[in-house]
Amino acid sequence: MNILVIGGAGYIGSHIVYELNDAGHQVTILDNFSTGLRENVDARATLIEGDMQDLTLLDRLLGGTENPNPGSSAPFDSVFHFAALKAAGESMEKPEKYTTANTISTLNLLNLMAKHGIRNFVFSSSAATYGEPEYLPIDEKHPQNPINYYGYTKLAIEQTMRWYSQLKGLRYAALRYFNAAGYDVKGRITGKEQNPANLLPIVMEVASGMRPKMQVFGDDYPTRDGTCIRDYIHVNDLATAHVKAMEYLAEKDRDLELNLATGEGYTVLEVIQEAEKVCGRPISHDITGRRAGDPAELVAASTRALETIGWKAQHSSLQTLIESTWNVYRDDSAG
Repeated sequence: MNILVIGGAGYIGSHIVYELNDAGHQVTILDNFSTGLRENVDARATLIEGDMQDLTLLDRLLGGTENPNPGSSAPFDSVFHFAALKAAGESMEKPEKYTTANTISTLNLLNLMAKHGIRNFVFSSSAATYGEPEYLPIDEKHPQNPINYYGYTKLAIEQTMRWYSQLKGLRYAALRYFNAAGYDVKGRITGKEQNPANLLPIVMEVASGMRPKMQVFGDDYPTRDGTCIRDYIHVNDLATAHVKAMEYLAEKDRDLELNLATGEGYTVLEVIQEAEKVCGRPISHDITGRRAGDPAELVAASTRALETIGWKAQHSSLQTLIESTWNVYRDDSAG
């Protein structure tokens, strides 16, 4: 199939592009390189440097005027979308920035897909749409009540996709996950995230000497060691799920709303302790006060993904998550 991956040079998007190419699909990347890295672009893909908020470019691309994959009735069979802002804290301070970059740009994309007859859409959503957990593990029936504006932007897009499914024949996959982590297990992607906000890359920056120490926000939660528990999913597992979801849309002609998770979580201190074993050095950290809005535990269930697309995490053990990340960061190690 001919596939457009928006944000295909980013952390998650670049892994999906490799997975799509491995499966024999023809892939075009649209990326503005605001956070994406050229070194992570799969050479087998066609690269178009540009911004999805450039509606003239997007219209021409989806309409075939700049069609890099001639020969099909529509230039693309499916569109993947990974070009979004994702810092929950920033979204509460700058909602207008997130409205423009996440919500408005995606609605424009959906309108142009409808205009040009492109029906299949794989959307990188978030478990942040659920908000504070009412029960654990969180499944797809859990109420969606986000507690930050970032989560709301994802929910607003999901709600629009449901309407477009009814009104415009859109087929969509909304894939929700908490914490993407790890790096390509085959070692093909080595460009590091810039200014990471997630736990594992911060741990790796300490291990490699890129930062002197890190903070652990609270050790008085009602968990097994007092630190927060989170559900981590390896980015290669995410890539497999995204491709399976795309194939499901094409074959079954039905929408998907799925969690992608392991069903178990690790505490902050467990991640640090395992990293110390894998890296062979101490991870310097200070215990500080809790951050506002941090639930004690966030763990999701992905039974529906197994039942519908035959997906289950294969690379998301804590050891694999850390080893695959350390393989990328060890070159920066001070010793």
